[in-house]
Formats: sequence, C-alpha cells, structure tokens
Amino acid sequence: MKNRITGRSAFLALLKDEGITHLFGNPGTTELPIMHALKDHPDLTYVMAMQESLVVAIADGYSRASGRLVACNVHVAPGLGNAMGSLYNAQFTGTPMILTAGQQEQGHGLMEPLLYGPLVRMAEPLVKWAVEVTRLEDLPRIVRRAAKIATTPPTGPVFISLPGDILNSEAGIELGRSTRVDTRVKPSDEVLQALVSRILKAERPVIIAGDEIVKSDALQEAASLAETLGCPAFQQSVPYGAHFLSESPCFMGALSRSQPQVRDVLAPYDLLIALGADPLRMSVHSETDPLPEGLSIVQVGLVEWDLAKNYGAEIALKADVRETLRVLVPALKAKGGVALEARAKKEIAALSANNWSSRRVALIEQLAKRGDRAPIDPDYLTLQVVEALPENAIVVDEGLTSSRPLLSLRPHRDRYGYHALASGGIGWGLPASVGVSIANPDRPVVCFSGDGSAMYSIQSLWTAAHHKLPLNVVIANNGGYRIIKQRLLAFHGDDHYVGMDFADPPVDFTGLAKSLGLEAMRITEPKDLKATLASAFRRPGAKLIEVMVDGTV
Repeated sequence: MKNRITGRSAFLALLKDEGITHLFGNPGTTELPIMHALKDHPDLTYVMAMQESLVVAIADGYSRASGRLVACNVHVAPGLGNAMGSLYNAQFTGTPMILTAGQQEQGHGLMEPLLYGPLVRMAEPLVKWAVEVTRLEDLPRIVRRAAKIATTPPTGPVFISLPGDILNSEAGIELGRSTRVDTRVKPSDEVLQALVSRILKAERPVIIAGDEIVKSDALQEAASLAETLGCPAFQQSVPYGAHFLSESPCFMGALSRSQPQVRDVLAPYDLLIALGADPLRMSVHSETDPLPEGLSIVQVGLVEWDLAKNYGAEIALKADVRETLRVLVPALKAKGGVALEARAKKEIAALSANNWSSRRVALIEQLAKRGDRAPIDPDYLTLQVVEALPENAIVVDEGLTSSRPLLSLRPHRDRYGYHALASGGIGWGLPASVGVSIANPDRPVVCFSGDGSAMYSIQSLWTAAHHKLPLNVVIANNGGYRIIKQRLLAFHGDDHYVGMDFADPPVDFTGLAKSLGLEAMRITEPKDLKATLASAFRRPGAKLIEVMVDGTV
C-alpha cells in the first residue's frame, strides 16, 4: 500500500531528498499551499526576499558559492516575470537551479483569472527544461528529472509550474529516488596522445582558463599545466570567478573585453589552450577580431556549446577539465622529458618580470599615492578594501568602474573565494552576496557594489539583516551610471549625460540601509577608509559602508 501524501508535502519532501536545505522564495496566493506545508518540514529553511528577482539572485549566489543544487519558488506570472532578469544571469553561469511558481488550478486557469499566464512558455527561453505538473502521480518523476537535468553538465536552471489543485490534492504515490549523472570523463588514450603531441609541437602556447575550472575544482591542475609548459595563463575575457590561481608564476591576469587589446596580447603565441571556457566572449562590437590570424586552438570542457563555438579548434575535447588535466600533465612530462623541463624553467623565469604577482607590487605602490585625493579615488578605495579583507573572506564584485583594479590586487586562492557579475545584467551583486553568505556562514563576505547596481536590488539587504549574516556591503557612491557616461564619451564623443545622474535628489544609501535593519556608515575622507573598513569587516553582523567617490569621467 502506497503512503498517501498531499502534493505540497510531497514537493517539499522531494526537494529535501534532492539535497535542498534552503527554499528561497517570495510567497503569493498561488504559493500558499507550499507555505502551509512548511510547518511540517522544519528542517527546510525558508529564505524570504522582497521581490522575485532577488529570490533567484540569492539562490544563484548560494549555488555559485557552494556548487550545490538550489531551489526557489516565486509567484505566478508577474512574479516569474520579475524573476526573468535574474534567471537570465543563472542561465549564463549554468547555475543548477529548480525554479518553481504556483499556478492557478487547472480548469480555473482556462478562464484566464487575475494573474494567470502561460508559465512554461514564459520560462522556456531561459531554462534547460520547463514543464507543468498535470497529475499528482507525476510530481515525483518531474522533480527527480528536474534535479537530474539541472545538475548534469552543462548545468543550468529548470522550471516547474505547480497548479494549486496538484499541490492541494492527496494520493498514494511513490517518491522514487535521486539520481546524479557522473560526467567526470577523461580523454581516450588516442585523443590524449594526440593532445600531448599537439601541445608539445607548439613553440609558444598560451592558456585561457574559464568557469569550468571552478565547477570541476581544477585550480591546482590548471596551474600545474601552465608550470609544466612554462607558458602564460590568462583568465577568460569575462572573469566572473576564481578561474586561475593568481600567485602561480605563470598567471598574467584576465583578458579584457576589448578586441584590439586581446588581439595584441595573443599575437605572440602559436597555440591557444582553452580550458573550460568560452575564451573570447566580448561585449561591444568591434571591426577587429580578437583572435590573431594563425593562432590555433585546442579546447577542453563539458559545455559542448562553447567548444569551437566561434572559432574552429584542431582538437575539441568534451571531457571534465580536472580529470583531463590529471592525465594530461603526467603525459606531457613523460613525453617532453628533460627538454620540456628545461624550457619550462627558462620561460617561467622570463615571465616573472611581468606576471600577476610582479605587476601587483607595482600597482599597490602606484595606488597608495592616491590617498590624499578628494573626492576619494575609487581605485584607492579598492586597494583599501583589499587590504582590510580578512584572510578567509569571500568577495562578491559588482563595483564595475569603481572596483576596476580588484582582480589585479586580490589573489584567487580557492574556487569559491571570488564571485562577480557574469552576464552584464546589473543588480545581481547585493542579493547574490546574501546567498553567498548563507552558503558560507563561517566565512566573512564582502560585497563591493556600485551605486547604480545597488539600486536595482537594495531591498535584498533586509534578508541579510533578518538572517544576521556576516556580510559587509561596500557601496561606491559616485552619483550616477559612470560606466554609461564613459561609453557615451568614448563611443560618441558626447559628454551631455542624460538620465545618468542621481544628484537631484541624491540617494542616501546609509539611510536606506538603516531602514532595512543594517548598521550603516558613510565615509567621505580617504584617511578614514583603513580603520573604518578594517573594523567593520572584523565585527559580526550585516553592515553597509557607503563611500563617496569621485565620479569624474
């Protein structure tokens, strides 16, 4: 005899069995069955955010900082619509997420009541799979399939529409079992030898590393490959995570999104080794192609869409990055022998004068001289933030123009120590940092945000205060959309900035933060930065530090 269970309780039980510990949400009427069932599942923590885009962004941050499957529940059609921008971000980073929304009861929806909408059709463009439950008996299969699809590389969000009659009905059903597809494959012997031969044939190889380094936990292995070859390594052109160990002697920093600059950087090399990345994703159009003529490519990763997506590759290998590097590096050493070892030693010595670590020393010296500028120089602020960070802090970066030198100052040492805006859709940073902090309760989290970005999602600070998170939010207040001003001037020679200022009236972030339950302070003088930041970062609780910075274009 099958146990009888309501759809709402079965749904929560299935999530828990799939490893979900937190349900991120914003409740509406169509979600009331789930809220009603939560009292019977006290081991599932409900995290409320004050708008659906924040719900998804918080869940996204939690997943990116833990590598885990996440679940979030939003309201019917308008709520799903609110969530779409954050869902776009989650699709961009391949976040394994089960997104659900309550739906009107079947039959009642046919009458197109208030708030009704075709939820599956709305979600489909941004998810790996979208489905509506039409029978309670199908709910276990759908949730199990959704979890499997979301977590199987290429990972990404899925969507389930939950009609009210399904959640409120009761039946005897089997909940089934959880499945994870293990994709940690390595290359065949034939492909491995071909890859070894092609890499050793190159005279001037270069590595570009991307997000699959984080997902496959391959930081050490990627650094080992670079040091075995003695070749320079760069982060992909959209460096939104800790994609390479900064203090490796071979690390040169992140590529920019300027096609002419990237072309110049890559011009000296004859083989590009792309590791788990769409290596040359750009932003604005340019007549210049970022890939120099004659630069061959070999590429490894599990996201098959990115393999040879824009540029043909001599070898395009669909395989796990870490498992591939674990067999590739020993094979290179065995075949390259003492000649490879000697060459690598010589090349690493040549890189030392211009690698990340060397340029960091010079940059610190340069920025330290700006401490007497008023208003506060944003690059100097970044230096002070980095120097005040606790050793084990996690940084969430959406400072845009104000945090420009951050990647050149703070080293990546672990795969979950740095998270940044990936898709370009601003407003992600504040709520994502809330999720990052929930996922890492024993590590301090510092979110560095611009004022324009912060205003997209400022109410996420309430969730941080409510959960008493060890989260510090530093907002660089330059009074407007500085990056848009810069681009208007650079692209069009126009310094008439319409709709890009927050000056009349100015936004009081300190007052906003206090109204949402945070300790808050404002810094206007550069001499106050060091002590104020260090004190805030050491103390418990959620805090906001508003820093008035120079907004000059």
